[in-house]
Amino acid sequence: MNEAVVEIRDLRRSFTQGGVTIDVLRGVDLRIGKGEIVALLGPSGSGKSTMLQAVGLLEGGFEGSIRIGGKEAAQLDARGRTEMRREMLGFVYQFHHLLPDFNAQENVVLPQLIHGATRADADARAEKLLGALGLSQRLAHRPSQLSGGEQQRVAVARALATQPALVLADEPTGNLDEATADVVLAEFLRLVREEGSSALVATHNERLAKQMDRIVRLHEGHLE
Repeated sequence: MNEAVVEIRDLRRSFTQGGVTIDVLRGVDLRIGKGEIVALLGPSGSGKSTMLQAVGLLEGGFEGSIRIGGKEAAQLDARGRTEMRREMLGFVYQFHHLLPDFNAQENVVLPQLIHGATRADADARAEKLLGALGLSQRLAHRPSQLSGGEQQRVAVARALATQPALVLADEPTGNLDEATADVVLAEFLRLVREEGSSALVATHNERLAKQMDRIVRLHEGHLE
């Protein structure tokens, strides 16, 4: 069996609003192998973002087991979870969240510097990733000077900059028109595969989900 990058068992998350308890995740189990790209399909409000926040160690209040790279996240303190997130994970969101005062290359360089890379190595990797996404001529452009598709390509390069074991993408093309979304998703999938990372991609778009290795559906708090 392919080595597991992440193993999730009996993941649960509830919220209380107005005195009413809402069970969003009701015992989710999922295993993602090394190099596997999994689509997390479900309508808006089904809990896809909640699940990605849990796997991404971005929010507490969850019950169950999340093992990333063989390590149990529940056994880590806040510092340990931060280190695991920095060492193991990359993130792509529906909105690019690029730093507006930094150009495309600098946005991809910064997480590498935080990760401990030298500036020279970070620059070289940023140029390589952005070049692979067709942005060699846009390295010095700030986000406001880039199109929506170009901004999201920079966000993809940033997510992969530190060579994460797992990339978590939450509706990564949801803010783009259909034609641009197709191109950006294709480039995202190609680059993830070339880098040897795994990915969990949340989407409500069945057509896009079919381009990935496997589809799991979130329905009433369970995976199907």
